Amino acid sequence: MELAYYSDYAVRLVNSEEPARGTDTLTSVEAVRELFGANQTAARRATEADVTRFRSVRARLRAVFEAADQGDETLAVDLLNSLLLEFPVSPQISGHDHRDDDGRPLWHMHLADHPSNATAGYAAIAAMGLAFHLTEYGVDRLGLCEAAPCRNVFLDTSTNRSRRYCSDRCATRANVAAYRARKRQEAERADSTGRAADSAHRSAASGPL
Repeated sequence: MELAYYSDYAVRLVNSEEPARGTDTLTSVEAVRELFGANQTAARRATEADVTRFRSVRARLRAVFEAADQGDETLAVDLLNSLLLEFPVSPQISGHDHRDDDGRPLWHMHLADHPSNATAGYAAIAAMGLAFHLTEYGVDRLGLCEAAPCRNVFLDTSTNRSRRYCSDRCATRANVAAYRARKRQEAERADSTGRAADSAHRSAASGPL
Protein backbone atom coordinates (compact mmCIF):
# COMPACT_ATOMS: atom_id res chain seq x y z
CA MET A 1 0.00 0.00 0.00
CA GLU A 2 1.39 3.40 -1.01
CA LEU A 3 0.91 4.92 2.43
CA ALA A 4 2.97 8.04 1.86
CA TYR A 5 1.18 8.79 -1.39
CA TYR A 6 -2.33 8.53 0.01
CA SER A 7 -1.64 10.27 3.32
CA ASP A 8 -0.04 13.14 1.44
CA TYR A 9 -3.52 14.01 0.16
CA ALA A 10 -4.40 15.08 3.71
CA VAL A 11 -1.20 17.09 4.17
CA ARG A 12 -1.61 18.94 0.87
CA LEU A 13 -5.18 19.92 1.65
CA VAL A 14 -4.57 21.08 5.22
CA ASN A 15 -1.51 23.10 4.22
CA SER A 16 -3.46 24.99 1.57
CA GLU A 17 -4.30 27.36 4.43
CA GLU A 18 -1.98 29.04 6.94
CA PRO A 19 -4.33 30.47 9.60
CA ALA A 20 -1.62 32.26 11.58
CA ARG A 21 -0.49 34.11 8.46
CA GLY A 22 -4.02 34.67 7.17
CA THR A 23 -3.31 33.00 3.83
CA ASP A 24 -5.52 30.59 1.91
CA THR A 25 -4.75 29.28 -1.58
CA LEU A 26 -7.98 27.28 -1.82
CA THR A 27 -9.96 30.01 -3.52
CA SER A 28 -10.91 28.57 -6.93
CA VAL A 29 -11.81 25.37 -8.73
CA GLU A 30 -8.36 25.45 -10.35
CA ALA A 31 -6.79 25.35 -6.88
CA VAL A 32 -8.98 22.37 -6.01
CA ARG A 33 -7.87 20.53 -9.14
CA GLU A 34 -4.19 21.19 -8.39
CA LEU A 35 -4.55 19.31 -5.09
CA PHE A 36 -5.22 16.08 -6.98
CA GLY A 37 -1.73 16.13 -8.46
CA ALA A 38 -1.32 13.46 -11.12
CA ASN A 39 -4.87 12.16 -10.62
CA GLN A 40 -6.27 14.29 -13.41
CA THR A 41 -9.29 12.08 -14.04
CA ALA A 42 -10.56 12.81 -10.53
CA ALA A 43 -9.54 16.47 -10.79
CA ARG A 44 -11.77 17.02 -13.81
CA ARG A 45 -14.83 16.25 -11.67
CA ALA A 46 -14.23 19.36 -9.56
CA THR A 47 -16.64 22.28 -9.79
CA GLU A 48 -16.95 25.63 -8.07
CA ALA A 49 -19.15 24.00 -5.42
CA ASP A 50 -16.20 21.89 -4.34
CA VAL A 51 -14.27 24.93 -3.10
CA THR A 52 -16.53 25.31 -0.07
CA ARG A 53 -16.78 21.56 0.47
CA PHE A 54 -13.00 21.16 0.35
CA ARG A 55 -12.60 23.88 2.97
CA SER A 56 -14.96 22.03 5.29
CA VAL A 57 -13.01 18.78 4.94
CA ARG A 58 -9.77 20.72 5.40
CA ALA A 59 -10.92 22.04 8.77
CA ARG A 60 -11.84 18.53 9.91
CA LEU A 61 -8.49 17.09 8.83
CA ARG A 62 -6.60 19.88 10.61
CA ALA A 63 -8.56 19.05 13.76
CA VAL A 64 -7.17 15.50 13.57
CA PHE A 65 -3.60 16.82 13.46
CA GLU A 66 -4.28 19.31 16.27
CA ALA A 67 -5.72 16.61 18.52
CA ALA A 68 -2.69 14.42 17.83
CA ASP A 69 -0.33 17.32 18.56
CA GLN A 70 -2.07 17.89 21.91
CA GLY A 71 -1.65 14.22 22.82
CA ASP A 72 -5.36 13.43 22.63
CA GLU A 73 -5.14 10.15 20.71
CA THR A 74 -8.77 9.18 21.30
CA LEU A 75 -10.08 12.45 19.90
CA ALA A 76 -7.78 12.23 16.88
CA VAL A 77 -9.01 8.72 16.11
CA ASP A 78 -12.66 9.64 16.67
CA LEU A 79 -12.38 12.61 14.31
CA LEU A 80 -10.69 10.50 11.66
CA ASN A 81 -13.22 7.70 12.05
CA SER A 82 -16.04 10.15 11.40
CA LEU A 83 -14.41 11.08 8.10
CA LEU A 84 -13.91 7.42 7.18
CA LEU A 85 -17.58 6.70 7.80
CA GLU A 86 -18.74 9.68 5.79
CA PHE A 87 -16.31 9.17 2.89
CA PRO A 88 -15.77 5.41 2.33
CA VAL A 89 -13.43 3.82 -0.23
CA SER A 90 -13.13 0.37 -1.77
CA PRO A 91 -9.70 -1.30 -1.68
CA GLN A 92 -8.87 -3.01 -4.97
CA ILE A 93 -5.92 -4.97 -6.37
CA SER A 94 -4.37 -3.08 -9.25
CA GLY A 95 -1.50 -3.62 -11.67
CA HIS A 96 -2.09 -0.86 -14.15
CA ASP A 97 1.02 0.72 -15.67
CA HIS A 98 3.30 -1.30 -13.37
CA ARG A 99 5.27 -4.20 -14.89
CA ASP A 100 8.27 -6.23 -13.75
CA ASP A 101 11.25 -7.14 -15.96
CA ASP A 102 9.30 -10.06 -17.42
CA GLY A 103 6.33 -7.90 -18.31
CA ARG A 104 4.09 -9.24 -15.58
CA PRO A 105 1.86 -6.87 -13.57
CA LEU A 106 3.24 -5.63 -10.26
CA TRP A 107 0.13 -6.14 -8.20
CA HIS A 108 -0.53 -3.67 -5.40
CA MET A 109 -3.40 -2.36 -3.33
CA HIS A 110 -5.23 0.64 -4.70
CA LEU A 111 -7.91 2.80 -3.05
CA ALA A 112 -10.82 3.14 -5.43
CA ASP A 113 -13.33 5.85 -4.64
CA HIS A 114 -16.88 6.04 -5.89
CA PRO A 115 -17.74 9.65 -5.13
CA SER A 116 -20.79 11.73 -5.85
CA ASN A 117 -18.46 14.74 -6.26
CA ALA A 118 -14.77 15.63 -6.30
CA THR A 119 -14.72 16.49 -2.59
CA ALA A 120 -16.05 13.08 -1.58
CA GLY A 121 -13.41 11.33 -3.68
CA TYR A 122 -10.54 13.41 -2.35
CA ALA A 123 -11.72 13.22 1.26
CA ALA A 124 -12.08 9.44 1.06
CA ILE A 125 -8.50 8.94 -0.11
CA ALA A 126 -7.07 11.55 2.27
CA ALA A 127 -8.84 10.08 5.30
CA MET A 128 -7.92 6.49 4.45
CA GLY A 129 -4.30 7.39 3.75
CA LEU A 130 -4.07 9.22 7.06
CA ALA A 131 -5.71 6.29 8.84
CA PHE A 132 -3.16 3.86 7.40
CA HIS A 133 -0.32 6.15 8.49
CA LEU A 134 -1.75 6.59 11.99
CA THR A 135 -2.26 2.87 12.62
CA GLU A 136 1.08 1.92 11.10
CA TYR A 137 3.30 4.50 12.80
CA GLY A 138 1.29 5.96 15.70
CA VAL A 139 -0.72 9.08 16.43
CA ASP A 140 2.38 10.98 17.53
CA ARG A 141 3.63 10.83 13.94
CA LEU A 142 1.04 13.44 12.96
CA GLY A 143 2.73 16.76 13.59
CA LEU A 144 2.23 20.52 13.59
CA CYS A 145 5.20 22.70 12.68
CA GLU A 146 6.76 24.34 15.75
CA ALA A 147 8.29 27.26 13.84
CA ALA A 148 6.02 30.19 14.70
CA PRO A 149 3.91 31.45 13.05
CA CYS A 150 3.85 28.43 10.75
CA ARG A 151 1.40 25.72 11.77
CA ASN A 152 1.63 23.55 8.70
CA VAL A 153 1.06 19.85 9.25
CA PHE A 154 3.45 17.04 8.42
CA LEU A 155 3.88 13.28 8.77
CA ASP A 156 6.91 12.36 10.86
CA THR A 157 8.79 9.53 9.15
CA SER A 158 12.06 10.01 11.05
CA THR A 159 13.60 6.93 12.64
CA ASN A 160 13.61 8.41 16.14
CA ARG A 161 10.32 10.37 16.06
CA SER A 162 12.25 13.62 16.29
CA ARG A 163 10.76 15.75 13.52
CA ARG A 164 9.44 19.12 14.75
CA TYR A 165 9.14 21.22 11.60
CA CYS A 166 7.28 20.93 8.31
CA SER A 167 10.30 21.81 6.17
CA ASP A 168 14.03 22.53 6.23
CA ARG A 169 13.21 26.20 5.78
CA CYS A 170 11.16 26.31 8.95
CA ALA A 171 13.79 24.30 10.85
CA THR A 172 16.48 26.78 9.81
CA ARG A 173 14.33 29.78 10.74
CA ALA A 174 13.55 28.29 14.16
CA ASN A 175 17.22 27.49 14.82
CA VAL A 176 18.29 31.02 13.85
CA ALA A 177 15.61 32.52 16.10
CA ALA A 178 16.68 30.29 19.00
CA TYR A 179 20.34 31.25 18.47
CA ARG A 180 19.52 34.97 18.47
CA ALA A 181 17.41 34.58 21.60
CA ARG A 182 20.30 32.87 23.40
CA LYS A 183 22.67 35.64 22.34
CA ARG A 184 20.27 38.30 23.64
CA GLN A 185 19.97 36.49 26.97
CA GLU A 186 23.75 36.17 27.25
CA ALA A 187 24.18 39.87 26.46
CA GLU A 188 21.52 40.83 29.03
CA ARG A 189 23.17 38.65 31.71
CA ALA A 190 26.58 40.12 30.91
CA ASP A 191 25.18 43.63 31.06
CA SER A 192 23.43 42.90 34.36
CA THR A 193 26.60 41.37 35.81
CA GLY A 194 28.62 44.38 34.63
CA ARG A 195 26.22 46.85 36.23
CA ALA A 196 26.29 44.90 39.49
CA ALA A 197 30.09 44.89 39.50
CA ASP A 198 30.23 48.63 38.79
CA SER A 199 27.76 49.29 41.60
CA ALA A 200 29.80 47.21 44.02
CA HIS A 201 32.96 48.96 42.97
CA ARG A 202 31.42 52.39 43.46
CA SER A 203 30.09 51.39 46.89
CA ALA A 204 33.51 50.18 47.94
CA ALA A 205 35.17 53.33 46.61
CA SER A 206 32.79 55.64 48.48
CA GLY A 207 33.09 53.76 51.79
CA PRO A 208 34.82 55.05 54.93
CA LEU A 209 38.54 55.79 54.66
